[in-house]
Amino acid sequence: MQLYNTLSAKEREKLIEEAGKDRLTISFYKYAHIGNPKILRNHLFIAWDKMEVLGRIYVAHEGINAQLSVPAENFTDFKTHLDSISFLENVRLNIAIEQDNKSFLKLKVKVRKKIVADGLNDHTFDVTNKGIHVGAEQFNELIEDPNTILVDMRNHYESEIGHFKNAITPDVDTFRDSLDIIEQDLADHKEDKKLVMYCTGGIRCEKASAYYKHKGFKNVYQLEGGIIEYTRQVRDKKLENKFLGKNFVFDHRRGERISEDVIAHCHQCGKPCDTHVNCANEACHLLFIQCEECATAMDNCCSVDCKEIHALPYEEQKKLRKGKGASNKIFKKGRSPVLKYKK
Repeated sequence: MQLYNTLSAKEREKLIEEAGKDRLTISFYKYAHIGNPKILRNHLFIAWDKMEVLGRIYVAHEGINAQLSVPAENFTDFKTHLDSISFLENVRLNIAIEQDNKSFLKLKVKVRKKIVADGLNDHTFDVTNKGIHVGAEQFNELIEDPNTILVDMRNHYESEIGHFKNAITPDVDTFRDSLDIIEQDLADHKEDKKLVMYCTGGIRCEKASAYYKHKGFKNVYQLEGGIIEYTRQVRDKKLENKFLGKNFVFDHRRGERISEDVIAHCHQCGKPCDTHVNCANEACHLLFIQCEECATAMDNCCSVDCKEIHALPYEEQKKLRKGKGASNKIFKKGRSPVLKYKK
C-alpha cells in the first residue's frame, strides 16, 4: 500500500501547471486526545492522496496540525472526509486570503511527539482546557481596553513583518522560548489584567492559553482562528483593521499582505521591505528579508560567500555540501551575522 510520494516537487509542479485547475490553500488544527497517531496518519495519507491533497500535516497524541492545498473541485469531498472523523467534524478551516496553486508540492503526513513543540515536560496541564475564544469584533474591543495586555505568540521573524498595534512581540526564535519569558514578564498581572494572545491560525495561542490558565492567569483570551480568520472577518464585516503589515505564512508564499504598511527593512541595505526569501545557496538556505535591488545585486543570496558558491556549477556545489549539515537550518532565521540590517 502506497504511503509515500511517488512524484518529485518539480514533477508535481508541472502536473499542476498542465491541469490548469484552481487549488485552495487551507490550514486547520485541533487539540484532542489521540490514542494511536500512526493509524490516523496512514488513514489520512491514503484518503487525501486520492483527492490530490498536498501539504504538511503533523499528527500527535495531542491532536493534528495541517497546512495543505486541495483542488477546488475536490473541496466538498475533502470536507466530507474531515467530518467523518469524530473529533474533526465541523473543524474550523482557515482558507488563505491569497491563493497560490503551488503553495505545496508534496503530501507529507508525519507523526510527531507534539503538534506544536513547546519544550514542556509538565503533564499535569490539559491542553484542551483552553482560554476564551474571541472573534475580530470583540478582539478589537478588548485590545483597546487599558486593562488588556496583548501578546504576539509568534517568533521574531514573523512579527518583524507584521503585528497588531501595541502588541508585545517577544524577540524569540521558537514558541517554546516565549512561554517562560511571557510568564515571567507578566507574573504581576495574573489576576488584574486580561491576557489576550494571537498567532497565525490559532494553534500556538490555544496551547499557550491552556498553559497560562494552568499557571494561574485568571483572564485568558485568544483570537479565534488567528490573524487569518481575523482578516477575513474584518473584510466581511467591514471592521477596523488593527493589524499592520504582512502575515507570515508557512508555505511557498511566505506572507499575505494584510495592510499596506511596510514595517520591516531589507536585511542587506536597510530599505523598507517585507519580502522574505531563502538564500539561493542550498548549503545555506537562510530565511531573511531582501529587496528586489539586493536580490539582483546578490544573485538572491545572503552574502558574498554564498553568492560565489551559488555561481559554481551545480555538481561542484554538491561536492562542497557533501557531509555537511545546513549551517543556518536550525533556528537562525534572519539572525546571521552577514546581515547588516537584521532586527
